[in-house]
Amino acid sequence: MDTVTENALTFRDAAADVEALVALIESAYRGDSSRAGWTTEADILEGQRTDAEGVRQVVESPDSRLLTVEREGRIVACCQLEHRGDHAYFGMFAVSPEHQGTGLGKVIIAYAERLVRETWGATEMHMTVISVREDLIAWYERRGYRRTGRTTPFPYGDERFGIPLRADLRFELLVKELA
Repeated sequence: MDTVTENALTFRDAAADVEALVALIESAYRGDSSRAGWTTEADILEGQRTDAEGVRQVVESPDSRLLTVEREGRIVACCQLEHRGDHAYFGMFAVSPEHQGTGLGKVIIAYAERLVRETWGATEMHMTVISVREDLIAWYERRGYRRTGRTTPFPYGDERFGIPLRADLRFELLVKELA
């Protein structure tokens, strides 16, 4: 697949896309379909990554935006941006497995960083990543994010976030200063 540029994409706020976005997020992280890409969590978590209620909450939150990314009229990615004072939170990031490795993720995260600087005046972008996801953390580090060492517990027992296959899961905060 060709390398992706920003002008080949359409960025818009999610609206009636809830079910399509749930399917996209699930395909990028859980189950056998996620193994087609490199962002799979199938070896550390079973069950769902999100559900329609969780996506709808992000869409309807006044301090949040859920960006839908389309290429040639088809939803290929999404990400959550949440305004939190002087910084923004980046989450719910999913790229369709068949589009992973094309540069699409790099384009989206750069767009998101620029958007939160221009829209909210955010000086930092924060995100949390499951700490055992070394490959994913390394990808974010190559984009300028730094590990903080600050962690929060994984919500064991809350199946809305999946069914853990390991006992050592936690979320680590990654931060990037936005110039």
